[in-house]
Amino acid sequence: MSRATFNMNLSIVFCIVILLLSCKALAQNDDQDSRDVYIEQGPIRGYKDPNTNVFTFYGIPYASVPTGKHKYKAPLPPQSWITTFDAKDRGIICPQAQAEELPLFYAGKIIQEDCLIANIYTPDTTDTNLPVVVYIHGGAYQGGYGTMSGPTKLVELENIIAVTFNYRLGIHGFLCLGTEKVPGNAGLKDMIALLNSGSSSIELLLLTPAVRGLFSKIIPESGSSLAAFAVQNDPIAVAQEFAQRYNVTDVDDIDALEDFYTTTSLTTITSDLFRKRTDQTYLFAPCVESSNLPGGVLHDSPYNILISGNYKKVPIMYGFNNMEGLLRIGYLEEWSEAMNENFADFLPPDLQFHSDEEKADVADTIKQFYFGNSKIDNTTSLEYVAFFSDIMFIYPMVRASKLMVSTGHQKIFLYEYSFYDNNTTPVPFTDVRGSTHLSQTNAVLDEDESNLTDMYKAMKLFLRNTWGRFIATGIPSKDPSLPTWPRLKADETPYLSVGQKIMLKDTPPLADRMAFWDSIYDIYYKPPMPPN
Repeated sequence: MSRATFNMNLSIVFCIVILLLSCKALAQNDDQDSRDVYIEQGPIRGYKDPNTNVFTFYGIPYASVPTGKHKYKAPLPPQSWITTFDAKDRGIICPQAQAEELPLFYAGKIIQEDCLIANIYTPDTTDTNLPVVVYIHGGAYQGGYGTMSGPTKLVELENIIAVTFNYRLGIHGFLCLGTEKVPGNAGLKDMIALLNSGSSSIELLLLTPAVRGLFSKIIPESGSSLAAFAVQNDPIAVAQEFAQRYNVTDVDDIDALEDFYTTTSLTTITSDLFRKRTDQTYLFAPCVESSNLPGGVLHDSPYNILISGNYKKVPIMYGFNNMEGLLRIGYLEEWSEAMNENFADFLPPDLQFHSDEEKADVADTIKQFYFGNSKIDNTTSLEYVAFFSDIMFIYPMVRASKLMVSTGHQKIFLYEYSFYDNNTTPVPFTDVRGSTHLSQTNAVLDEDESNLTDMYKAMKLFLRNTWGRFIATGIPSKDPSLPTWPRLKADETPYLSVGQKIMLKDTPPLADRMAFWDSIYDIYYKPPMPPN
């Protein structure tokens, strides 16, 4: 199963001084295939990757997870050690639903609550002051782990240090009751702990005062904090809905609700998958926290923070794929009948209506915009892909970048990835090809390159060079054979089109589709609220 099964891969870039501030020395062992590093917790030993000139340090504890009734609280300091920590990959991942259709993805993995580990990839060099990129794995806050994708080729090519890590997921990471035991956003607090120890989620961190100064650039890929699945609109209602599946009857009693979640084992309540919800949410995601509790990291909606301009305006390189909605193509035949019968069921929950009739009218308007008078079936697979591309990924990202520029953010770069080659499978029931969710990110990260076309290898090199230059300088790659890539302006131009050709476009991306969604969200948008 492709990594594209999971949503939202986002990256943070920050200075090496922050990550390695506690390092005392770097020592080369007599064994040329290993390397020792001394950090605050104790000595660690990493090993040379067999396929690259990169040393890998796996499974380093960066924080500890509270246990028992406190398991939803912020992370605790990490453990320390005296003897050398053998930094090999032990396969530790955080509690999550394991889809039966992904046996290879989870093969050899060990699920445990105390799962907050980091993995560091360093080039074989004596150079100092290297830039560091921290990669936040995708999975719609429900699944995944730090080593699900490898950055060794990027590290070797661009002479940078990369960090991947685990963070709490699903209910464990994002149950939000607004109580002392379950304040919310444990997973976001894990991310902050990682940064202190050394794109939806990255946009949320960008908007959080607690991480100011911990990174200097960001690369949100195929995701935005304004996506409906990125922040819970009503966290109490989400917690109540899920608890009822386990026959909890007094869900209106917040104490009873808290007692259910804090006393029920994670093994029991992380067995549910939320990937087939028609409203395109996954239930448990970050939340706006109650302002009366200490230690909160998000006290207002991302939309309100963006329009206020009250966030650190670091350089941002946004990337989206032209066919993000291929993520949902596997549900076409299953969902088409339901979409024809009641399209309103497929609207996101961040749209608010005064009545069911108004919701139905808006749903008909949206359906007409994408499908016209055609029936939704195999003959409209391209329109189906366009709808889910826009509502889940492209519009939230373009909307966020537009709001940022409007409040004076002058360091934003935007690109659309639409590359395909002979190995790319056409959209079902058509002969049209494009780039699915996370294609651009997967091109940067490691994969078996033995059977890749020369075209795709060249594209991977271009993207890695682009990332590398942005990581180091905050400015995307300047290849003299390619057009200059300027910053995004208030009219949403220009942006770089990265497809069969690489060209600069001076018209807004998908202008008609984005303007249509502006007309919807300008009237019906409902920002997420804290638990009441």
